[in-house]
Amino acid sequence: MSDKGKSRARRNRARRLLMQALYQVQLNQQPLAALGRQMRDDGLLEDVDSEFFEQVLAEAERSREDFDALTERFADRPLDQIDPVERAVLQSALAEFRCRPDVPFRVVISEAVTLAKRFGGTEGHRYVNAILDRAAVELRPVEAAR
Repeated sequence: MSDKGKSRARRNRARRLLMQALYQVQLNQQPLAALGRQMRDDGLLEDVDSEFFEQVLAEAERSREDFDALTERFADRPLDQIDPVERAVLQSALAEFRCRPDVPFRVVISEAVTLAKRFGGTEGHRYVNAILDRAAVELRPVEAAR
């Protein structure tokens, strides 16, 4: 595997761990930073893009309420009726939109849709895609206008 392929795989694993951490927060109300430390202590960050993980995790924790409000604005149902996996995918992607402008928004959406297909409900990936498409216009207006 090329260096670029290894780097992409490490980032994909980081996204999956981010989704898992955000999912766990919904289930047990443990602080997100504590889950990040636990993952680090358990050695789960050894084969991931840990800098990316830490940066997106910090943004997700800092802006979780903002992302929930944004999701509710674009969703067709209350936040508590959104599948927890899909909500975790959305929070992670929204945090990546905000703190990683170096990653094209289409890549963020594609990766989120892939996670939702793999771990979410049957049609959850479509829901994630629709919300992120709308959110991209607000969070990345210049890029989305192109």
